[in-house]
Amino acid sequence: MSASPAAEVVVGVHAVEARVTADPDSVLRLLVQDNRRDGRIAGVVAAARAAGIEVDLVPRRRLDQHYPQLRHQGLVAECRAQPERNADDLQQALEHLPNPLLLVLDGVQDPRNLGACLRSAAAAGVDGVITPRDRAAGLTPAARKAAAGAAEQLPLYRVTNLARCLRALAEAGVRIVGADAEAPESLYVSDLTGPLALVMGAEEKGLRRLTREHCDSLVHIPLAPGSESLNVSVAAGVCLFEVVRQRGRL
Repeated sequence: MSASPAAEVVVGVHAVEARVTADPDSVLRLLVQDNRRDGRIAGVVAAARAAGIEVDLVPRRRLDQHYPQLRHQGLVAECRAQPERNADDLQQALEHLPNPLLLVLDGVQDPRNLGACLRSAAAAGVDGVITPRDRAAGLTPAARKAAAGAAEQLPLYRVTNLARCLRALAEAGVRIVGADAEAPESLYVSDLTGPLALVMGAEEKGLRRLTREHCDSLVHIPLAPGSESLNVSVAAGVCLFEVVRQRGRL
């Protein structure tokens, strides 16, 4: 019952449903807990079978044995690895985006935070998420599960050099706005219309110096006195939906 070494593993009802819907040809096999009877899983199984995907019913203990670190919810998709998007792919995408909104994550390392950021970004209508390839979380099963299907819908660009990518965005007419707790300007008085890349820092450390230097402006989220900083995924959601409000995008 083991997956191919080259395969991606997608777990959780929302994430598996999104993968089966968005890219059924990449799904090699669906493993389903044999005593699950709920309608949501039945719908995923029906869609998988209609797409010609192999479906195996297995006991819960076998799923736990093969995927001991994953909260699989009784549903696992073994998939072909999808091609990774890079800086060149991003430049090509920008040619077709007249008013892009991008989310840049400067070294977010917790896969669950990455997944939660992707979920917020998809809900806000973001056109793509950018992360460094090194020292940052990738699309692990935990990240995909936390994204609740957004990882299958939203382009994720992993770039070798984030500073170089930000320079390229600026040259393409995209304004770079970083979120920084020490920034003098409030998020709510900043102009966030027009082509925009919103940059969020890593957990605890915030924006790196070089990343900060490539931002056209910095903004902070006003918090109640004595409050600690927000989790990066929460902060990203707050900032993105202020952009949405100003743009009247949704």
